[in-house]
Amino acid sequence: MSAEKMIRKIWDEDPNGRNTPLLALLRLLSLPHGGMVAARNRLYDGGLLKPQKLPRPVVSVGNLTVGGTGKTPTVIFMAHLLKDHGYHSAVLSRGYGGSANAPVNVVSDGNRIRMGWREAGDEPILIAQALPRIPVLTGSRRLLTGRAAVETFGADILILDDGFQHRSLFRDIDILLLDAARPFGNGFLLPRGPLREPPDALRRADILLRTGNAENGEPLREAASLPSFRAIHKPQGLVAGGTQRIETVAALRGQKVFAFAGIGSPEAFRRSLTELRAEVVGFRIFPDHHPYDLSDIESLRRLAAKSGAARIVTTEKDGIRLVDSPDFLAELFLLRIAMEITPTEPFAELIFSRIAY
Repeated sequence: MSAEKMIRKIWDEDPNGRNTPLLALLRLLSLPHGGMVAARNRLYDGGLLKPQKLPRPVVSVGNLTVGGTGKTPTVIFMAHLLKDHGYHSAVLSRGYGGSANAPVNVVSDGNRIRMGWREAGDEPILIAQALPRIPVLTGSRRLLTGRAAVETFGADILILDDGFQHRSLFRDIDILLLDAARPFGNGFLLPRGPLREPPDALRRADILLRTGNAENGEPLREAASLPSFRAIHKPQGLVAGGTQRIETVAALRGQKVFAFAGIGSPEAFRRSLTELRAEVVGFRIFPDHHPYDLSDIESLRRLAAKSGAARIVTTEKDGIRLVDSPDFLAELFLLRIAMEITPTEPFAELIFSRIAY
């Protein structure tokens, strides 16, 4: 079992259950992380550090936990919403996992994608593919990428991908995503748990999006005064790997499927397949952002053949990391997921009331 799989297994366990030397060590390692987060937040909350402001409105999409809440499809949803209302947006991403380290990296100029996934990271490429007329930029300092988006591409609004902890940049709206079933994971900070910040940090948010099975979600006392909406992952179709050909998700009904995923919440992907009435006869989990190599591909082919599956299915994000293996990509179907926010009209009204300058 890889280190990442072991850590995620620990995060999924009952936090009041067994205690081991490893759990005690992870909890000890959480202390410096918690101390740094608390010190930084005190500096900003007390006004000793002030976020810098861009000349255009900034909408941040983020979360409190590590991965898996649906930030990328929410960023895409927001870009479409803003475009439909006449805004010319740009997306600013950290570019996690990408090798490009310039202060400003133009992943897409709105006309063409100018970088590969190894340079840009898989999520910025996925966003750029979904938003063909919207610039996507990466860089560690979103103040610089934001200025470039305004000055070079004429953006009149900026979408900050994974921006909740990026407090150095002022934002007009902070949208925070939480998993409805386990909003704070096991309740521990990294690395003992998946929390980047303590739960009371959600009071900084302006809008709360509860993802996953919201019907079973518990009320959150920390969010009692926050406008709250449901964010639903909606399967949109099956993309034949390496092509633009799309089938309806009904094609999965009753079919034997071998699936794999290297994303933040692979179990959510598995649930999507079973909810579509696919018979998942095999499932392989890889670390988030995993770069597939030849041995991985050979292993996946063997497992799929042994399972007797009629199709091999993965996520669009995983498909991004398989473009260098076109023969294997052509054997796959990629499940396209979109975010649906309900009720939509009140959500949109709230967004536009906050960004009107």
